[in-house]
Amino acid sequence: MRYHLTTFGCQMNDHDSERMKGLLEGQGWSEVAERDDADLILFNTCTIRGSADERFLGNLGDAKRVKRHRPDVLVAVGGCWAQSQKEGVFRDFPFVDIAFGPAEITRLGELVARERLDAVGAFSLDGAFSSTLPAVRERPHQAWVQISTGCNCVCAYCIVPSVRGRERSRPAWDVVDEVRRLADEGVREVTLLGQNVNSYGRDLPRDERRTFADLLREVAAVAGIIRVRYSSPHPKDMRDDLIAAMAQCPEVGAHLHLPAQSGSTSVLRAMRRTYSRERYLDLVARLRDAIPDLSLTTDLIVGFPGETEHDFAQTMSLVEACAYDGAYTFLYSPRPGTEAAERLPDDVPHDTKRERIGRLVDLVQATAAARAQRFVGTEREVLVEGPSRTDPTRLRGRLSQNITTNFTGAAAPGQLAQVLIDAATSTTLTGHEVEVAVPA
Repeated sequence: MRYHLTTFGCQMNDHDSERMKGLLEGQGWSEVAERDDADLILFNTCTIRGSADERFLGNLGDAKRVKRHRPDVLVAVGGCWAQSQKEGVFRDFPFVDIAFGPAEITRLGELVARERLDAVGAFSLDGAFSSTLPAVRERPHQAWVQISTGCNCVCAYCIVPSVRGRERSRPAWDVVDEVRRLADEGVREVTLLGQNVNSYGRDLPRDERRTFADLLREVAAVAGIIRVRYSSPHPKDMRDDLIAAMAQCPEVGAHLHLPAQSGSTSVLRAMRRTYSRERYLDLVARLRDAIPDLSLTTDLIVGFPGETEHDFAQTMSLVEACAYDGAYTFLYSPRPGTEAAERLPDDVPHDTKRERIGRLVDLVQATAAARAQRFVGTEREVLVEGPSRTDPTRLRGRLSQNITTNFTGAAAPGQLAQVLIDAATSTTLTGHEVEVAVPA
């Protein structure tokens, strides 16, 4: 029994795919590199952007080709796109055998087994955290840890609440127990995941309630864990206790991905982001005051309905004021089922969107390149991940600031190497190892 899995989207989807692999391989399936060799073709989908839908549908067409030649092949579609299309997935794509949403991963094995017995295709709902499943991790020293699922925000452009549901938090003791087990297995870096990770805990029973800052401190204290990261937070929930926890716990990476989406208060209001430009800039100032060497990255949307040239100029000036170390930039695309798609006209011409995002990308890259120069000539701790993707004679790892570093040396994955940084680009550092420290 052979499977091929293609993953689209965010870190939460990467985590979910690890769980899918763990579940399937625990039932005797083995992964293959090519779709044509698989008995089960599996997709874990994203539907946050229109471009994600287009990429997935192209791949789904390739699965249809395989099934045309080998009718016994199972085609399964999971994730956010499947959830958003559950009313019509089997009608519109009759060659799909199984569809399941993000909350249904725990039933994947059951659904596959039913199909192998010629049962009718199903769309089910279970709702358990995928963290209850075994995982096959790409890197043995790094792990995702899901602490919550769903989102209670009502951002006008976002479909996540519809496909992931309302926010649900795992008890803190359960999260910490998982981190301890991972540490015992040799994991050295964990990334805490949630759709709105820093609103964690508010839905828990009163006697189990913890803030995200409390949880971050507990995870950082687990023996054997030397790096803790988290993704993705909402600016409205970045409170002083969380900033203090980041500053005071050396295990917590000196990096924060803080989605801004726009630099214009009027656009932020239309997006229902619940903060203004001024509040965001004040938050960045407090973060940099508490963590001077913080690496800051963000998300930015170009061409949201009603965005004027002045609004876009506000986004450009936000990039300059915040001095981001990197940014994910997106062209706005209406998502069915969202407030923006139903109530706001997509009135920024596509050519205007393309021209604006070109200017934005150029500015982000220039800002990031200038920021990266601060590392050149300094010695930094790098957590080794493995060989460089572009040069297998070199090693690859990341700083506490989450910046990829390629270097010469002899350290092993999972070790901390002391690296002298020789050069920097907007995305990558290069250097050479001067000392290796083996974590306890």
